[in-house]
Amino acid sequence: MSTAAELQEAIEAGTVSDRLWLYTNYHCNLRCVYCLTESAPGVERRVFDADQMVRAADEGKELGYRSLGVTGGEPFLMPYMPEVLAQLAERLPLVVMSNATLFTDKVLKRMAPLADLPVMVQISLDSAEPDVNDEFRAPHNFEKVVTAIPRLVEMGITVRVATTGDHNTPAQLDRLCELHLSLGVPEENHIVRGIVHRGRAKDTGMGAVADHRQIHPELTLTADGAFWSPFAPTVNGGRLDTDLLVTRQRFPVEEPTRSMLALAGANPDGTDPSLNLRCG
Repeated sequence: MSTAAELQEAIEAGTVSDRLWLYTNYHCNLRCVYCLTESAPGVERRVFDADQMVRAADEGKELGYRSLGVTGGEPFLMPYMPEVLAQLAERLPLVVMSNATLFTDKVLKRMAPLADLPVMVQISLDSAEPDVNDEFRAPHNFEKVVTAIPRLVEMGITVRVATTGDHNTPAQLDRLCELHLSLGVPEENHIVRGIVHRGRAKDTGMGAVADHRQIHPELTLTADGAFWSPFAPTVNGGRLDTDLLVTRQRFPVEEPTRSMLALAGANPDGTDPSLNLRCG
């Protein structure tokens, strides 16, 4: 059986994700307390560049991946990101994760073509209370996010709000839902994600401990190799975690796809999928 045929069979069976993830970079203008990659302004950048991203999209589409995910770090720190996202979305639908703090008038103007393409911008917002949100993320983050979201919505760009962690009470979550609805983001475009006990979350004692049995396989390409999931290429103490590394080989994309499929098929009886951790 060809790799493409095997991938389609695994996708239909729900064994692996139909989304191919690309880690654009590891540096960020924020320093979130639960960040998987210890991202911050001064860290090693680990750039997966524009040409590599486009090549991965081309090869992924040919293999039968049905969508793309773009994450970091903060992807929009890469100066070419709006134009590259347009190129990627001409190949496959995509979701790009962002903290929404870099959306100046100039950047938004360059993002305008994304409104006519299958692009979703996933923006982090952890609380309807500014001080609580900013405690997790950065000072003045809340203000920048609630300013950016309606501007993107007005442009016709689809926005999804992602809330990380389980710190919100039901009443607080209701207030958060009222907030994102008022910003123009419908209920179906709000997700709540758990924290994984990796990266900076390990140092702050946050999140669920999980290995490949609890994390859904979503092939993720980075500057360092191909990983099991976007939750996998984490950094702790400045060192890259390789326990969920699939292979150092990234291209052709068929090679790490074949390796991931072999690993996914080798999960023993008794694998616990109860957490079913997915990035987005």
